[in-house]
Amino acid sequence: MTKPDSPLWRFGVATMALATAFAVVAACGSDAGNSAAPAATGSHGAHAGGSSAPPQPLRAGERFVDLKMVEAYTPAPPEGGTDEYRCQMIDPGLTKAAFLTGTEFTPENVAIAHHAIVYAVPPGGAAAVREQDAETPGLGWQCFGGTGVAGAEVEEGDAAWVDTWAPGATETLLDQDAGYKLEPGSLLVLQLHYNLLATDGKPAGSDRSAVRLRLTDGTPQTRELETWSLDAPTDLPCAADESGPLCDRAASIADVTKRFGPDVGEMADRQVEECNQGGAPKPGDTQTCDHKVEAPMTLFAGFGHMHMLGRAIKVELNPGTPKARVVLDVPQFDFDNQRLVKLPAPVEIGPGDTLRVTCTHDAGLRKRLPQLSKLPPRYVVWGDGTSDEMCIGIMTVSPREP
Repeated sequence: MTKPDSPLWRFGVATMALATAFAVVAACGSDAGNSAAPAATGSHGAHAGGSSAPPQPLRAGERFVDLKMVEAYTPAPPEGGTDEYRCQMIDPGLTKAAFLTGTEFTPENVAIAHHAIVYAVPPGGAAAVREQDAETPGLGWQCFGGTGVAGAEVEEGDAAWVDTWAPGATETLLDQDAGYKLEPGSLLVLQLHYNLLATDGKPAGSDRSAVRLRLTDGTPQTRELETWSLDAPTDLPCAADESGPLCDRAASIADVTKRFGPDVGEMADRQVEECNQGGAPKPGDTQTCDHKVEAPMTLFAGFGHMHMLGRAIKVELNPGTPKARVVLDVPQFDFDNQRLVKLPAPVEIGPGDTLRVTCTHDAGLRKRLPQLSKLPPRYVVWGDGTSDEMCIGIMTVSPREP
C-alpha cells in the first residue's frame, strides 16, 4: 500500500503525505449502488460555490467549534498567473485530545475560491508553523507545496490532510463511531486555492472564509480515521484541431514548473515512473494507476478530484480478479458538484489487495468552458492550476489490527 500518510501532497503539490484529522471530506462523485449520491450532470461551466444545505444537528457527545480567517485576504497570484495558493495558521485551542467527526468549510467569496484543503499539524510541528506565520508579512504565506512549511515534523508527512472543500461540498458524516484524532497543541493550516481566470488575473475582491469543526472526546471504541490518496498521471495531449508551443509535453511541464515550482513540475514524470513501472508516458484521455495495500484497513467513504477537463473517475478493488468490485464510481464528473460518498457498507481490505484509480479527461472541453476558452492549448499534465489537471481518488480509511 502507498501509505495513507503519503501521496496527497499531490492534491495541491507534489505528493508527500497526509492522513489524520478533519471532517469527512468534501467530495465529488457517486458510489455504485448508492442512491444518495446521484451522478453529476452539469457542464461545470459556472462556479456554483458552497451548498445551501442546512447544517446537520449535533449527535450525542459532539460540540461545534467555529473558526474564521483572522482577516480578509485579497489574492495576488505570482508570476503573472491566475492561481494563488495561500496558507494560514488556525489554532483550535485544544487542551485535551479530541476526535474530529465533521468539518464544514464555508467560502466567503465563491467567485475566486477554487478549492480549500485543511491540514492538521501535530504538536511537534506547531513551532515550525508559528515561525513560518511570524516571518511572512501579511496574512499567511504562499504554499503551492502542501502546507509550505519547512519544519521537519511538517515536511516529513506528519501534517495530515483532513478536509477538502470544492464547489458543491457539504459536511458529510459517517454513521460509524469514527473520527480524526487531534492531540492538544495541534494546529490547523488552511490552504485556499484562489483562481482569477474570470478576471484575467486581476483582484476580484477579498475573502474571509470560515471553518466549523465538529468535535467529540470519543471512547475507547472510537475508530481513528485517516485519508489515503490514490493518484494517477495526467497525460492529455492537445485536441486534433489544436496547436501551439504548449502542445509539447516538455514545454508544458516547464510551464507548470515556472508557475508552481520544481516539486509540482516533477510530478508528471514521477507519476509515470510509479504507475507505469518506469515506462514512458502514454498520452491519451484515460490514465490508471494501481496502489498496493500493505496493511489491514477499513474503507468508509471516498471521493474523486479532477479539474475542469475531468469526465469520469473510478476506484476499483482488485480489478480483473474474482474479488473485483467498484468502491467509487463517478461516471459524469462535474467540478461544481463534488461531494464525499459514503460506501453502502464498510469494506475490509488488507495485504494482497489492490486499489486502481482511473481517470478520463477531455481536451475538447477547453473550448467550451468560459474559464479556459481564452487560454492557449496545452498538453495537460499534473499541476495546481485550474487549467492544469489532477486525478485523485481520496479514500477515508481506518487502520485495523491484523
